[in-house]
Amino acid sequence: MNLPNKLTVLRVIMIPFFVFFLLLENGANPTWRYLSAAIFIVASFTDLLDGKIARKYNLVTNFGKFMDPLADKLLVCSALICLIQLEQLPAWMVIIIISREFIISGFRLVASDNGVVIAASYWGKFKTVFQMISVILLILNIPALFLITQICVWIALILTIVSLVDYIVKNHKVLTEGSI
Repeated sequence: MNLPNKLTVLRVIMIPFFVFFLLLENGANPTWRYLSAAIFIVASFTDLLDGKIARKYNLVTNFGKFMDPLADKLLVCSALICLIQLEQLPAWMVIIIISREFIISGFRLVASDNGVVIAASYWGKFKTVFQMISVILLILNIPALFLITQICVWIALILTIVSLVDYIVKNHKVLTEGSI
């Protein structure tokens, strides 16, 4: 297993620790929230790092193309679900985001059955960045940054929808048997 893939696996391993500290004392203790934010930031940084290393040193693998987006989905979706429990995000918004992730994962599975690997698009990458920034801002819950946090959350939601449409338009043939 190469370094980028190890970083992806590390990101997945960090998720339970992040969730534990975020939900400890129902998110009321700032110390635990800051620790969970730090874990989330480190985990998010591994996403940036694994991709850069994989591309720079030609270490791109099918495992990485599959697991890297899955690790991102697990990290972000775990955070969003926790933020519902902490009453910082409405459930409808999280349902839209998670639904998009299931749809794209379904596309990738169908494509994989046909020997096609669908890599992350730029829209999907922008979406992930804004989701991660939004999560960090929501976890930190700094009143002076309330407006910026809300703007980032809405941009993340819009990019979620845009990236879904982009994937469907670019990969609609995946759903048509025999046309790949």
